[in-house]
Amino acid sequence: MPLTELQVKQAKPKDKDYKLSDERGMHLLVKKTGAKYWRLKYRHPHTRKERQLALGVYPETSLKRARKLRDDARQLLLDGVDPCDHRKARQVENLDAATNTFEALAREWFATRMGDKSESHRKRTLRLLERDLFPYLGRRAIADITPPELLTTLKRIEDRGAVETAKRAKQVASMVFRFAIAGGRANNDPAAVVGGQLLPSRPQHFPTITTPSEVGKLLTAIDNYQGTPTVRAALKLSPLLFCRPGELRALEWREINWEEQRIELPAAKMKMRHPHIIPLANQAIEILRDLEPLTGRFRYVFPSPKGASRCMSENAVRTALRNLGYTNEQITPHGFRAMARTLLDEVLNQRVEWIEHQLAHSVKDANGTAYNRTKHLPQRQEMMQRWANYLDDLRVQASATNVIMATFRRPQPEKT
Repeated sequence: MPLTELQVKQAKPKDKDYKLSDERGMHLLVKKTGAKYWRLKYRHPHTRKERQLALGVYPETSLKRARKLRDDARQLLLDGVDPCDHRKARQVENLDAATNTFEALAREWFATRMGDKSESHRKRTLRLLERDLFPYLGRRAIADITPPELLTTLKRIEDRGAVETAKRAKQVASMVFRFAIAGGRANNDPAAVVGGQLLPSRPQHFPTITTPSEVGKLLTAIDNYQGTPTVRAALKLSPLLFCRPGELRALEWREINWEEQRIELPAAKMKMRHPHIIPLANQAIEILRDLEPLTGRFRYVFPSPKGASRCMSENAVRTALRNLGYTNEQITPHGFRAMARTLLDEVLNQRVEWIEHQLAHSVKDANGTAYNRTKHLPQRQEMMQRWANYLDDLRVQASATNVIMATFRRPQPEKT
């Protein structure tokens, strides 16, 4: 007799496990714990050995649903397919599909290839993947993604005006596709053929101030900034050091060589993956010494107010500039580099190779020798001190122009 829903529902546990037979090889296994399992007993279509197939757990799997699964399994048997083997094969296929999606491969690529990149670069790349690529391509099997499909995703980025982001997204996607090809999980790189359909890159110039009198006004404004000591120090050091903003905010106390009066940054933190030295002018040392009692016990020179285990936010200096009244079109934290590059060359007449080395650009000399962190170091040390002194002069000149000049007559002695 086939089972009824009421019988299944009212089946109570006993001292030992027992079975309630339904029909066509299916039964309900009632465990002494009270759990109820649907099972199908059958014989392998070729070996004729007896086997059992799990059909689900009651009540999640109802009697009606269990019978449907039983009938599907019996149809496989009629076709000469063992239902247990078929289920295992499907599970393998599903696992392969889950691990071969664009998102799965992208995260595997990120974990494998991005470990030696700077923290800021890793964050930007992961944010690009999660914001711009995963929502549209993440669940797609990477081998099935076509050039038009990728192009549609990249055009969405362009449509919001982020032309350069679309370019970077194409480059990142291409690295993921090539990673998948090398591992035998994809056959082609759709990103390799869509570049011609994207808008051309626009030259990127970071806004800056290069007029000496305006630089002096900016420095005076920075001196009067009323923010936290860490942000105030970072703001004051930005024009003095003119390193990349990420290198400044992630600066660690252990990277300051007080004896040699310089900062020594490891290759892992640098964009060009070369170690870099920043000679410290006396003015920069004074700022760091003033900050040391406040943050010297922490890892970072500029710790985050949300927790000293991480460094200051990338927007801290930018926000400080906005609070001083300078717009994003006037100057950005990165603009201090362009400011120094221009004035060191055009006003202080410093040699271009000294400036380029201090900017940590990957330049080569006449012999083709690539960047060396100690190249021109004595000259760069002198240049950095001259630059700091020049900024002091601009600050003094700017302050002088704000003084109201007047001539006062000497008081005359009273007549007696």
